[in-house]
Amino acid sequence: MTKPTVPAYASTPANYGARRGTVPAEAFRGALVVAVRPDSPAYDAGIEPGMYISHVNDQSLTDMIVWLWEADEDEVELTVFDPSDDTSTPCVLERFPGEDWGLTFNDAIFDEMRTCVNACVFCFMRMLPKESRDTLTIRDDDYRLSFLQGNFVTLTNMSDSDVEEVIDKFLSPMNVSIHAVSPDVRRSLIGRNAGRGIEVLERLMDAGIEIHAQIVLCPGLNDGDELDRTLRYCEAHPSITSLGIVPLGFTKHQDRFASSYSDDWRAARAVVEQVRPFQERAFERFGRHTFQMSDEFYLAARLDPPQADFYDGYPQFYDGIGMIRSYLDDTDAVLADAARVRRTGDALRSLGLRLVVISGEAARDTVARFVESPELSGEARAIKNYYFGGNVNVTGLICACDILDQLETDLGRVMLILPEVMFNADGLTLDGYHREHLLTLLEERGARALCSSTAPQELLSFIEGDLGL
Repeated sequence: MTKPTVPAYASTPANYGARRGTVPAEAFRGALVVAVRPDSPAYDAGIEPGMYISHVNDQSLTDMIVWLWEADEDEVELTVFDPSDDTSTPCVLERFPGEDWGLTFNDAIFDEMRTCVNACVFCFMRMLPKESRDTLTIRDDDYRLSFLQGNFVTLTNMSDSDVEEVIDKFLSPMNVSIHAVSPDVRRSLIGRNAGRGIEVLERLMDAGIEIHAQIVLCPGLNDGDELDRTLRYCEAHPSITSLGIVPLGFTKHQDRFASSYSDDWRAARAVVEQVRPFQERAFERFGRHTFQMSDEFYLAARLDPPQADFYDGYPQFYDGIGMIRSYLDDTDAVLADAARVRRTGDALRSLGLRLVVISGEAARDTVARFVESPELSGEARAIKNYYFGGNVNVTGLICACDILDQLETDLGRVMLILPEVMFNADGLTLDGYHREHLLTLLEERGARALCSSTAPQELLSFIEGDLGL
């Protein structure tokens, strides 16, 4: 059987399993069916939402990798467990070429989540408030989610059989946190299992697995000479086709870190300059820059982000690399149709509405390029993150309590847009407010409160739809 061709992010939103938790191994029933497409092979076989698929072709259905691998042909043998009567029934599904089976599962992982065995000094999960809900503190480090959803993993908890599965099924690309390469530095950063990560990484690269790597750069720990060593290591391994370098983020709920690159623009700029020769050599060799700085570095260094072609197709976009450039280019494209934007702005003004779009502090000026354009005449409102504190300032980590504390109590005649990225798949903020509850509280202050993507094209289309334009 050949490896199925599937997009790396095909199953569920990133980190969905980590948020929701997984079925304990002793209670494993298989994959929970949450939807069945009418007139599909699964529908014709009588499979219904609430049932479980426990086996596929006699293989335990532990994750989406097993499903994608085993259900790649036009006939598949299933074992279906019905919890309504505790029965397991075998069935055979057949489909036409190109047809899907009609099944939607609740998650990407159906057995127990592989959790982290490390003690990373910069672990954000260890810096959360004590009152955080349990699902936020699950430290997943599951290689299956690396392939399926793009999660970064350290590889330190992989058994030899896990490694062989990745190689045999050619689960490529994999997203790997490297952080450092010197054994003593890795151990001080990650803990006693650090050596296993490099061992597994090299086995995967030797087998031809493509790697998207990451460094969380911590001042005084893995920067300077150690960063040079790590960059040279990555340069010597062409299987590493992208390396994202992101700065240390920390909250007020810890006592180890008090500053990062966001507090020292000269230090941030020095890192950008340190990486540049590696980018230039990679482009000469491969036609790609490979070594990518996160948007936070350019913001901290007071530098404009590179042009779009520098980002090599944005392989680490959801790691915060290239988002600002993408937003700026999207802004320019939308504002090129000035008449359309002005029409929307005029419609808001004719209704006496003032547009206010919520943003994290880091992205406020970028969002303002579109929202505060003369045609739209809105306001990009930065929300300071007191809930997490520290240097947390990104839009995706905005909490409801900070919005409620910082917005005025009279929001009459305001169209208020909350960024959809601050809510998880269940509609919850990080401090436990449901989206609909938060919108209701803001509406009680007089706002026309809505939730949308704040990317210019999507935001403009959303506002047009809400206004009936």
